[in-house]
Amino acid sequence: MSGAGTGGLGVTTPADGQGASSAGDATLAPGSSGARADGWGVRHLTVRYGRRTALRDVDLAAAAGSVTAVIGGDGAGKSTLLRTLAGGLAPASGEVRRPERRRIGYVAGASGIYDDLSVAENVAFVAAAYGVRGDELARRSGDLMERTGLRGAEARLAGRLSGGMHQKLAFALAMLHEPELLVLDEPTSGVDPVSRAELWGMIAAAAAGGAAIVVATTYMDEAERASAVVVLDDGRVAAAGGPEIVAAAMRSAPVAAPATGVQAGRATLAAAHGATRRFGRFTAVASVDLAVDAGEVVGLLGANGAGKTTLIRMLLGLVRPSAGAVELFGAAPSRATRARLGYVPQGLGLWEDLTVAENLAFSASAFGRRPPALEPDLAAVSDTLVRDLPLGLRRRLAFAAALAHEPGLLVLDEPTSGVDPRARTRLWETVHEAAGGGAGVLVTTHHLEEAQECDRLVMLSAGRVVAEGPLAAIVGGRVTVAVTTPDWAAAYTALASAGLRKGLVGRDLRVPGSDLPRVEAVLQAARLEARLRSVPATFEETFVALAREGETRQTADTSERTST
Repeated sequence: MSGAGTGGLGVTTPADGQGASSAGDATLAPGSSGARADGWGVRHLTVRYGRRTALRDVDLAAAAGSVTAVIGGDGAGKSTLLRTLAGGLAPASGEVRRPERRRIGYVAGASGIYDDLSVAENVAFVAAAYGVRGDELARRSGDLMERTGLRGAEARLAGRLSGGMHQKLAFALAMLHEPELLVLDEPTSGVDPVSRAELWGMIAAAAAGGAAIVVATTYMDEAERASAVVVLDDGRVAAAGGPEIVAAAMRSAPVAAPATGVQAGRATLAAAHGATRRFGRFTAVASVDLAVDAGEVVGLLGANGAGKTTLIRMLLGLVRPSAGAVELFGAAPSRATRARLGYVPQGLGLWEDLTVAENLAFSASAFGRRPPALEPDLAAVSDTLVRDLPLGLRRRLAFAAALAHEPGLLVLDEPTSGVDPRARTRLWETVHEAAGGGAGVLVTTHHLEEAQECDRLVMLSAGRVVAEGPLAAIVGGRVTVAVTTPDWAAAYTALASAGLRKGLVGRDLRVPGSDLPRVEAVLQAARLEARLRSVPATFEETFVALAREGETRQTADTSERTST
């Protein structure tokens, strides 16, 4: 099992949590059906674990029909705040305003799904806990399965779902009893950009239906979708307000150096020429051309299952191409060529029962080198076991180990996943320093805001290259319709009924891939006042469109081969 059932803090049920009647808890009495006039949230909240103060004098408001984002780094207090709001922790002091337990939906960082139960069994379990049954259960579960794309997967074990589908199931379970307050702890962590966009679509739909939503995230571009943002740092509120104000304050701090372009004529360090890899009748990578030159940072992007990891494994010589060829430092991949590269896999490749210093010494000795001097933050924990380090420091150690033998090529598979903005900035500074020293870098990421850190992007969908080049060239002339309206929820519902893709940013809507007259016609038919503008598409909107176009082509090709 992963996480919790009725007795844990995964999917909250009426029996969950502690401190429901503690001093400072302003939970509404059972039977209340509406939010307080001042909304849900916390005031002057302080939470302690023994002698350690996790939150100090924190305020947060969550109004019905809106999204409030909580952003902060590792250990900032995000999860503690959300658990307290959901009723899982008792405050030391302050006020907590929330509906009764049966009106709260909660998705913890571990998602709280039973992996050894099927999708349908997870739904039935949570429905029984909340007393949802009969025709009402059939209606709600059917609607949620359709909206989450889980229709047809009800018999699959939850543990066999992809990361994105797993998170969608967690969201569906939290929404099954139609809560007034929905609390989501980093619901998009580790999922691909397409699944992230779909999850945020479901969050927007829940807000449009009247729920108050509080979501924790480490991504500033996600926080900008909310109508209000609270930034936590070391258990205190560092900033709060509208997303524009908070984003401007956070981005005034130093950030990683942007990509600076690559000089022509540099050596090609890794290359794929028409590389194809089949597993039985399934083609994971199809006729891919790729090159990584010295001194450049190349971003390899794609949704889960797009073929990124298979392509990397071919370049490293861990999987042979079924057709085409790959080169590493101008030759076929071998032990000798692999000795010239540094690799940071998704799992980091560290020994958790060794200390920081021991891990670095082991990695360096494997290449016949002495371990380099540790940077100050790692030196301060040099005798600490890796398993006791926060994620940000683990990733910095993995970078140090990969760079210990001064490689000519760095291959980084989602190196910043799950770390806070400051740690991401430090990691990208390391990447640019390596590229500035002449190393080539091939990096995969699910965080599309990081695409601007790359000199060039290669995007895969269904195993094929669907776009490549600088970010601005990939976005090109794509546009989105921006919608500003006094009643965003009604506009969202009208656009959804018309089958148009839409996204929520604050209290404005964005409708990618649509012409302005069509959006105008839909809103006029619904008798809604709105101001419409045609604006440049974001990279995420472009990415999702290209990924779906690639999947559509693959489906069409498969149907054509089957019919012939």
